[in-house]
Amino acid sequence: MIAGVALPALNPSTDSVAAVTVTAGADEGNTQTYSSTDEIRAEIAPRGSFSATTPEEIQQTRSRAISAAVSAGMPLASAVDIPIADRIVMPMVDGSYSFTDGFGASRPGRSHLGQDFAASVGSPINAAMKGCVSRSSESYQGYGVTIQIESIVDGQSVSTVYSHLNYGTRAVEVGDCVEAGQYIGDVGSTGYVFGSCLHFEVHINNSPIDPMPWMKNHLS
Repeated sequence: MIAGVALPALNPSTDSVAAVTVTAGADEGNTQTYSSTDEIRAEIAPRGSFSATTPEEIQQTRSRAISAAVSAGMPLASAVDIPIADRIVMPMVDGSYSFTDGFGASRPGRSHLGQDFAASVGSPINAAMKGCVSRSSESYQGYGVTIQIESIVDGQSVSTVYSHLNYGTRAVEVGDCVEAGQYIGDVGSTGYVFGSCLHFEVHINNSPIDPMPWMKNHLS
C-alpha cells in the first residue's frame, strides 16, 4: 500500500496573470499593486533587430520574455498572452495513484492547500491544462521540487501547482508553455512530506481552492 502525506502549509501563489491590475508578493503583509501595460511588455522584449520567425525562435523569444518578467517580480501577463485552457485532465493517469490528504487537512499553523496523490516514486505527472510555466525549481520551500503553471479558464486566472517531484525529473522550465496531458516530471518525496506523492494545488485569481470539486466540474 502506498501512502503519502504532504506537510507544507506554505502558499506558493504567484501574481494573478490575467487581470490588468495585479497584486504581487508571496509574503503576507508585503504586497505590491501595479498595472500590466504595453510599456512593460515592450520593456522586457528582446532588444536589437532580431526578429523571431521560426517556431523555435518564437518559443525562445517567449521564454526569455517570461523569464524576465518572473525575475522582475511581474506577472506573466506583462510578457506574454496566457493561454486559454480548453481541455482539462487529471495530473496523473487513473490507477497510478490513490488520494490521501485533501484540501483543508490540518497543518501546523495553516490548513493543507491542495490534494495529495499518493503514488510510487517515478510515476509520471502531467500538466492538467494548457498554460505557461511560472515556476520550475528543484527546491521551493517545503514543497520540494515544484512546478507551477499559469492558465486562463472561463476568463479567470488559474495557477496549478505540482510539488514533491523527484529530483532531476522536471521536464519544463520557466517560460515553457505546455499542453494538457503533457509530461512535466515524476512523483518523488522531496520537501516536507512522509512517503511519495504529488501535492496538487489549484489557485483561482491568486486564491487557493479545493482542487477536486473544481477539477471534476472542468474535466474534459
